[in-house]
Amino acid sequence: MSNYEAVIGMEVHAELLTESKMFCSCRNEFGGEPNTRCCPVCLGLPGSLPVMNRKAVEHVIRTAIALNCKINTNAKFDRKNYFYPDLPKGYQISEYDKPIGESGWLEIDVNGKTSKVRIRRVHLEEDTGKLSHVIGDESEVDYNRSGVPLMEIVTEFPPDMHSAEEAYAYVTALRSILTYIGVSDGKMEEGSMRCEPNLSVRPVGSEGYGVKTEIKNLNSFRAVLKGAQYEIDRQIRILQSGGTIIQETRGWNDARQETFSQRSKEVEQEYRYFPEPDLVPLNITQEWIDEIRKTMPELPRAMRERFVSQYGIPEYDANVLTQARSVALFFERTASLCGDPKAASNWIMGDFARLLNAEGIEISQSKVTPSHLAEMIKLITEGVISGKMAKELFERMYETGADPRELAQLMGPQISDESSLGAILDEVISSQREVWEALIAGDEKKFGYMVGQVMKASKGKANPQQVNRLLRERMHSS
Repeated sequence: MSNYEAVIGMEVHAELLTESKMFCSCRNEFGGEPNTRCCPVCLGLPGSLPVMNRKAVEHVIRTAIALNCKINTNAKFDRKNYFYPDLPKGYQISEYDKPIGESGWLEIDVNGKTSKVRIRRVHLEEDTGKLSHVIGDESEVDYNRSGVPLMEIVTEFPPDMHSAEEAYAYVTALRSILTYIGVSDGKMEEGSMRCEPNLSVRPVGSEGYGVKTEIKNLNSFRAVLKGAQYEIDRQIRILQSGGTIIQETRGWNDARQETFSQRSKEVEQEYRYFPEPDLVPLNITQEWIDEIRKTMPELPRAMRERFVSQYGIPEYDANVLTQARSVALFFERTASLCGDPKAASNWIMGDFARLLNAEGIEISQSKVTPSHLAEMIKLITEGVISGKMAKELFERMYETGADPRELAQLMGPQISDESSLGAILDEVISSQREVWEALIAGDEKKFGYMVGQVMKASKGKANPQQVNRLLRERMHSS
């Protein structure tokens, strides 16, 4: 067991859902032909002046409320000076000493334990362009992303997280909140949300802090988990061998599952912050805050707890269902229509999730509606279709968006009458004579196999309860 413990802070950048960029009217969209959504403002050309995006400010206030922050009524913008090819002005408009939100917190759950991660600040800035490193010594820059409204959420110091699992729980919980309140789509694969853990290790029981490293621009939850754990292990190995940790920025190589050095870490003084002279300070009134607060939806934790108490589903189900608000709303509507919350939960987390993941779409983009799924669950409850038939019916419904009762009619009814089932049983017993003799001799393991053969022979239409009963009766009479 290691004599060291990790200390982890987190910086998360989230691009905001606005129609235009932060300080100009260029469209805020992902992708597109390089350098086609640019203007003198987001290219930093001489004489251009920024104009603040009100919706972006409201999104940050909204986030600050969701994260239990104190909101600065007199926030202001600053210039953060550094030189890099993807930053055309040579500085970034950001917030320094008076961010919109500060002193908040977020609850996370790890291994059955709930803990608070304190939030130091929630501030607004503009995104940079995007560099592509091509063959040789050349790099290409796309300024379509330059000037996109970007929110940064920074945890408090000293940090409250001490394991890679806690870092993972924090970023997943944060993403859920941001998507629930509608400020970001959280699409990490598109760069809409980027995570940067700051890690150090120290001897267990020590009150000091080790030299920290930052892992830059992690774009998946898995990368946060694996990257943080690798860096913790790497630092411990260096210290145990008598080496020294260098304060630096590191990248994550997903193919090799390891971090690598990028550059020495800047210190705050190097950015030479000063108030942005082209923007007036923000005047965030209490009336404005209250107006935004009234539009806040139920947040993931509250919804999760309500699902357990109101619908009686397990905590695991509630946790999965509330990761995305669209899924939570789909479940709630389905459960209210069919009256069987657990069945609704099972279908959404099972076959439905499998098909959605295979196609790479959100539940809101599916042809299946809550009324479709609820109606199909009723068909099972009424005995119109079997569970196996339901799986086939669901796939057809997913592909076509057709009404489940119409699909059930096309598939034919479930076989429940004893004479029809008896004929199928005779056929199966005859073709599986050795298995049948072993079953009546006491090999109970063969029972499930025989039921499966009956279901196969009936093409999934046999009533499984009836099959079980008739098979038992045959066994006892043999």
